[in-house]
Amino acid sequence: MADKRIDYVSVVYNEVDRPLTSYPKKLTRYLFERFNIQSGDKLLDVGCGRGEFLAGFIDQGVNGYGVDQSIAAKHYCPQAILKISDIEIDGIPYEDNFFDVVYSKSVIEHFYYPERMISEVYRVLKPGGLAIILCPDWTYNYRIYFEDYTHRTPFMSSSLRDILLIHGFDSVKVQKFRQLPILWGNYGKYLFPLAEITRLLIPSIFKSSSKWVRFSKEVMLLSASYKPHV
Repeated sequence: MADKRIDYVSVVYNEVDRPLTSYPKKLTRYLFERFNIQSGDKLLDVGCGRGEFLAGFIDQGVNGYGVDQSIAAKHYCPQAILKISDIEIDGIPYEDNFFDVVYSKSVIEHFYYPERMISEVYRVLKPGGLAIILCPDWTYNYRIYFEDYTHRTPFMSSSLRDILLIHGFDSVKVQKFRQLPILWGNYGKYLFPLAEITRLLIPSIFKSSSKWVRFSKEVMLLSASYKPHV
């Protein structure tokens, strides 16, 4: 019998339930500046989905590449070089030591064997290359984690750090990260307690009615690490 499953991205990230917003551009600009990514760098978005984050990085001047099981990014980010692959089975279809930066958001938790993704990220990065990986923090998201049935492997700060260290990355840093741009600036540390109060006091039933509420409750892990030069 033929496999009649519909593309994951077209179901979970359809434009009715998940309309396109300005958030991807804000996040990619923040990451571009924070981690001193350079215009002209080769950047790979692993699990690029619709491609809106990849498009945000391209707007900052990188040469954008993407890989995903879905073909959705061909529509939303036609300016990128895109390849289709089931990474857990077939790996990342790019050559060794090719990319200056590898970025991935909300992808690693979908793997039964996330070490396969991390080893592939290491392989395709140039020596000295930067890996930026974001995923939900199990500590904060465990009540809603499996609302997405494709979530396989939860991560906490220590486990995300350890998987990167075990696979050879240097200068590994992992932090808790809220997806509220107002918290990223110089005054973010003063507003952070307000976001925490929102997370604790606002009932989950209201989480989808306000970006402030939803992003306050949805704590991520943001990791940055480097492939050694030798």
